[in-house]
Amino acid sequence: MIRYALLGLVQGLTEFLPVSSSGHLALGGLLLGVESPGLALEAAVHLGTLGAVLLLFRRDLLGLAQGLARDPGARRYVLLLALGTLPIALVGLLLGDVLEGAFASPRAVGAGFLGTAALLALGRVATRRTRREAVNAADALVVGLAQGLALLPGISRSGATVAAGLVRGLRPEAAARFSFLLSIPAIGGASALALARAAGDPGLSLPALAVAFLCAFGSGLLAIRLFLALLRRGILGPFALYCALLGLAALTWGTLTP
Repeated sequence: MIRYALLGLVQGLTEFLPVSSSGHLALGGLLLGVESPGLALEAAVHLGTLGAVLLLFRRDLLGLAQGLARDPGARRYVLLLALGTLPIALVGLLLGDVLEGAFASPRAVGAGFLGTAALLALGRVATRRTRREAVNAADALVVGLAQGLALLPGISRSGATVAAGLVRGLRPEAAARFSFLLSIPAIGGASALALARAAGDPGLSLPALAVAFLCAFGSGLLAIRLFLALLRRGILGPFALYCALLGLAALTWGTLTP
């Protein structure tokens, strides 16, 4: 039970910091000896962080819901979120089994961390460009493609999507808002599917998953606030360095162990 709580805390703290929660979850599961963390545990902790997003962005969600009937801007934003969700839905349906297997490979996780480091470096450079507030269709598609790429362990969803938004010329706050709201259908749908697939597993420990969920929810609330504060100050470089070092360590571990 303690191990599941630790994995939940790791998920919550890393989901919205650009350091790849999936990569930390995979490495943590391998190091702590949690058998077959896979989709069931992944779903539980992602649902916990999803709850944190829903709580902290409830005003944005309420505003979009109320504006659907009378505000063309709200309808347009919802359509952009739908467009951005398409890539991850297609990738998840077509490559789900392949992606799940990558969680058991330290080398695959290490390569993902190095990819995150590269994306964050690009995002840091892009912050020097003129930045826009409004999201357009091209922005939504590029950010959505980055979110699809983040299904690989080690690729940070928040890092990839925010960096993609920055490269497209969006302001950090606009890129982060779109990234967080885009995570709701993506994480919710993937988690529900994973839990449905794991429901018939006789070895599934629902109390352990509940502990992981609650730990991820609480630490996720803190991580979102911290990420927003750091993003406003343009702090991405240290995260890129951290991911690069962790990626090299994971690659070395995977190379030296059978």
